[in-house]
Amino acid sequence: MGEWGYVFRPPTGSPEDRGATAPRYRRETIGDMLVERDVAVPVRDGVTVYADVYRPADERPAPPLIAWSPYGKHAGPQLPERYPDGGVAPDQVSPYTAFESPDPVYWTARGYAVVNADIPGTWYSSGDATFLSPAEALYGHDLIEWAGTRSWSNGRVGMSGVSYLTSCQWTIAATHPPHLAAINPWEGWSDTYREVARHGGIPETSFWPYIGQRWGYGTGRVEDLAAETAAHPFLDGFWAAKAAPLSRITVPAYVVASWSDQGLHTRGTFEGFKRIGSARKWLDAHGGKKWGYYYSEEGLRRQQAFFDHFLKGLGTEIDDWPRVRYEVRDRAFAGERKGADDWPLPGTSYQPLYLDAGSGTLSRSRPAAVSTVRYDSEQAGRGRGRATFDMRFDAATELVGGMSLRVWMAAPDAGDMDVFVAVQKLDAYGDLTGFPFYAVYEDGPVALGWLRASHRELDRARSLPWQPVLAHQRALPLTGGEIVPLDIEILPSGTLFRPGETLRLVIQGRDVYRYPRPLVQARHDDSVNRGQHAIHTGGQYDSHLLVPVAHRLPATRVPA
Repeated sequence: MGEWGYVFRPPTGSPEDRGATAPRYRRETIGDMLVERDVAVPVRDGVTVYADVYRPADERPAPPLIAWSPYGKHAGPQLPERYPDGGVAPDQVSPYTAFESPDPVYWTARGYAVVNADIPGTWYSSGDATFLSPAEALYGHDLIEWAGTRSWSNGRVGMSGVSYLTSCQWTIAATHPPHLAAINPWEGWSDTYREVARHGGIPETSFWPYIGQRWGYGTGRVEDLAAETAAHPFLDGFWAAKAAPLSRITVPAYVVASWSDQGLHTRGTFEGFKRIGSARKWLDAHGGKKWGYYYSEEGLRRQQAFFDHFLKGLGTEIDDWPRVRYEVRDRAFAGERKGADDWPLPGTSYQPLYLDAGSGTLSRSRPAAVSTVRYDSEQAGRGRGRATFDMRFDAATELVGGMSLRVWMAAPDAGDMDVFVAVQKLDAYGDLTGFPFYAVYEDGPVALGWLRASHRELDRARSLPWQPVLAHQRALPLTGGEIVPLDIEILPSGTLFRPGETLRLVIQGRDVYRYPRPLVQARHDDSVNRGQHAIHTGGQYDSHLLVPVAHRLPATRVPA
């Protein structure tokens, strides 16, 4: 066991198992692109990081874009092959594009260098592999300084990439590398415990175990995420070290978030934008698929406008950007882009919709009479395995932002309970409207929330009426079928409800959205549920869904 309580294990497999070859420096020109492979970069503690560098063949000084990654700089199978439903078409990216990284052919043609680096302890880079750790952030700091001081560099370094390649942007930027001039976090978590490993205190049992193995190819010791997760059930110093110190970030940032990556990147990206200390920052919230937007014509145009401004000093369309650009979804891949001055949207009206267990409805007035509805917590899906509450809209309403659910519940047969919440949209005919979800699906929810009742204690300093934040410091068991209030954070979303359309709140004891294995998704199969759950509404039980109604007057339409 090392610093911060890290536990190490042997690598998942050798680099050769995944198509990498032993490092050997070589240089070649491919069209208008100069490629240097397996460049050995010395960083602190005697560690060597291996990087592939792509830059314009004319060798004029270029701004470097850093892709700091555990997935392998050697590219391997492209996104369209690995995830054919991920929104990236075959041949949309060049064969030199590493996973979730900028396309070297696109960027070198526009006067940039791309540096794909294997983080320490993965592939052939030396040292121990620790993920989103303070030590890893300092190694990334050194890599940026190396890139910013090369003869081929103009000295202004940017960071780019999706998911892990975003999460590390938060941690590395907080160390203030002098040559780092701009970051483009594109959907990545910022609090590993809350946003990935334990949703609402419930252990995540699909993506988190899988990704720990996916990151683990190398020649040295690898952080044993499974053992560490089991050893740290609460939010202690170990997990605090894997939460980015967002307030320390001051570099200009173009932050891209989505409503669709519920349970992986949505929460952390919005938190990143809100909490970073950067004076110059922009938020772009979309409703599509993260990879599809990153490599799209529109996404690339906006990335280039941002980097051209801060890494090349050019005047670009960024001068006309609103601080916040967001999509109000109507249905999958159909919505309207709007602009605002900040996030959460200024002027948002947070309105309670009260649950009525007797009628299965949501209403703007609190029911006078107490009523109760029960469901079987060990079932999943329709019928006895869930409770639903509906409200039909009589006027067009835009709900944009985070929601919160306060619900009074009891578990007569158990000392704890796992509660899963989904907000859905039904069209005027009563049919479910699906939205892009978790990068590859298209039948997802408006938004999701989770809570293990023993983790219901709030962090009072951070909680807001529309965003309850859990403390995760101790377990508070249920006793004797007691009825307790649960405050559940429901992740940000942006959706239009037309007259005649319905908002449905689903509460059940299993994941509301489940897909066949081996498809990767957020799952929670390590359940404490047993027997029935009871929901109490009306009278002294102020069970309600707090929804963010966006005022229309401050909102401005923006070009696509």
